[in-house]
Amino acid sequence: MQFTGIKGNHDTLAAIGLAEIGVAHWNLSPAELVEETLLDGEGTLTDTGALAIDTGEFTGRSPKDKFVVYDETTKDSVWWGDVNNRFESEAFDKLYNRVCAYLNGSEVYVRDSFACADPEYRLNIRVITEYSWSNLFAHNLFLRPTAEEITDFRPEWHIVNAPGFKADPAIDGTRQHNFSIINFTKKIILIGGSGYTGEIKKGIFSVLNYVLPHEKGVLSMHCSANVGKNNDTAVFFGLSGTGKTTLSADPDRRLIGDDEHGWSANSVFNFEGGCYAKCIDLSQEKEPQIFNAIRFGALLENTNYFEGTRNVDYTNISKTENTRVAYPIYLIDNIMEPSVGDVPKNIFFLTADAFGVLPPISRLTPEQAMYHFISGYTAKVAGTEVGITEPQVTFSACFGKAFLPLHPTRYAELLGKKLKENNVNVWLVNTGWCGGPYGIGSRIKLKYTRSLITAALTGELDHVDYIQTPFFGLNTPVSCPDVPSELLYPRNAWPNKDMFDQKASELAEKFVKNFEQYADFASDEIKAASPKVVAAQV
Repeated sequence: MQFTGIKGNHDTLAAIGLAEIGVAHWNLSPAELVEETLLDGEGTLTDTGALAIDTGEFTGRSPKDKFVVYDETTKDSVWWGDVNNRFESEAFDKLYNRVCAYLNGSEVYVRDSFACADPEYRLNIRVITEYSWSNLFAHNLFLRPTAEEITDFRPEWHIVNAPGFKADPAIDGTRQHNFSIINFTKKIILIGGSGYTGEIKKGIFSVLNYVLPHEKGVLSMHCSANVGKNNDTAVFFGLSGTGKTTLSADPDRRLIGDDEHGWSANSVFNFEGGCYAKCIDLSQEKEPQIFNAIRFGALLENTNYFEGTRNVDYTNISKTENTRVAYPIYLIDNIMEPSVGDVPKNIFFLTADAFGVLPPISRLTPEQAMYHFISGYTAKVAGTEVGITEPQVTFSACFGKAFLPLHPTRYAELLGKKLKENNVNVWLVNTGWCGGPYGIGSRIKLKYTRSLITAALTGELDHVDYIQTPFFGLNTPVSCPDVPSELLYPRNAWPNKDMFDQKASELAEKFVKNFEQYADFASDEIKAASPKVVAAQV
């Protein structure tokens, strides 16, 4: 085996079945990985110096092709079902050997990385990728060891990423030719048939969603987080497309991270070392920190240029609506170093309400907070998953159901415990529609959402009157600086009040129906926070 780059003393490629690799490029710099990609004809440089690539057939996650190996480690602990599809241990071994045979003799890229910015919970990861740009993604999204740390790096987990390998379902036991499989016993994530880089980061997120709550008592969270000038930490829960990345990139607050965090007894810490932001309709005016981070070292996925230029057209979604940029967090100016903050003072649940009936912001009681956390209501935004072309109503437990190896109530119990131990304000924020449902109403303007969140963070919303909404019983402020008052109480924003009542009742029924699957595990107080399907009060 030949190698280039910086290799530590603990070469485990042979130990994991990759003894016959032709050339292994170890821990190449971003410049070297960009050069490799350009020489292979797999990418281009934009006018700002970012590397632009196409991920191929898959431009989003494929949840139905995500599996967990069923064995003694997982059989009684994993939440088996439509989220965690069962994959037999023997079938994994056979498929893994086939992937290794595919990679052996070829050129691969190896990266030693960390997850978890709090050293007490650090996870060592070795990423082996078929493509150089996939390795750049790993460099950008995971935490980067120093040169000294690399020399004695001992990986606990391995990610083997082979987009060019296509499985045969008849032979391999997969659903189709692409797959992402987690083996908790062998501590391997095996990815094949898909070049979508998000499978890499979400694989490790799923691992941490098992290890931290199950073994460490740490709440793992699908959220962004930032810190104010008074060292007050704010946490933003939400699915992809609801605003986690956008709203946490605040020039007046230091960014901890944009997507995945842990909440221990003393800290909120980033799992990652970078950001993976959506690019649809991106502009410097709306999202300056993200826009300015798209320079050399950043990785753009599935974007298009204005014809005859290297200027990216962020409005062009001919390849996918899920255009993305992956960049290391150090390309953001205003960050926490290290990516660790105190326990949160404010928590925001972000939801893109396609019905247009939830208030732009409402203050939740602890019981309502538990109810809405377990419910995890939002709309799936176009492009984030295969087959999603317009917003669709969904309930995703803990605002991240697709990545939960454990039953949702395990995470909800941890959240409830932490809310009781700390004096935390919890807010429900609708970043979706107002004045009508999707297709009739309009998307709430980002500047209004920012003003509402700023008012919550600064305490301005502690000194205004509140009014309770019908159906959901949510307490919403009657005024907020820089936000039209008619938007704050959603029923007033609808021209047709009867249509509002109909849609609100319809959504309330969906909440009630969805929560039935968790009702046996919920307290009476939490169940009392359920929406009421009754006639509205004018």
